[in-house]
Amino acid sequence: MTWLQSLPLTSVPLYGIAIAAFLIYVPFGVVAVARLQAGYEYSAPRAMFDKLPASAQRASWAHQNAFESFSIFAIAALMAYVTGPHLSQSYWGLTGAEWVAGATVIYLLARLAYAIFYIADLAFGRSLVWAVGQLCIAGLFVISLLSL
Repeated sequence: MTWLQSLPLTSVPLYGIAIAAFLIYVPFGVVAVARLQAGYEYSAPRAMFDKLPASAQRASWAHQNAFESFSIFAIAALMAYVTGPHLSQSYWGLTGAEWVAGATVIYLLARLAYAIFYIADLAFGRSLVWAVGQLCIAGLFVISLLSL
């Protein structure tokens, strides 16, 4: 049994919040490399945005969007953790904990894919995985409210 298998499903939302916070900065790595290649201006770091290649500009936008998405995800994940849908309820053949863990993991994968698609300029894919992430957040809220 690996450490991941021994992890209680009820703690997945908390780990998900930590991982989502880390994912905010993944696209910024692309921006940092591009800034170094463009000759980073310490006196005006934001002014050099127009000098960056298009992929780095999109990475910056993905980074900014990750902040927006993180705040609502963190609320939904905390709500799911606190309301305890994992206690005894079963919804459509799965326990509340399985729904919460599934929505959390799918959200994290969607956010990673979102950053990749955004940087690669794959607009349809980006929009699709954005919608998946939003549905996961909505699912976390719904499963939390069902357990009240």
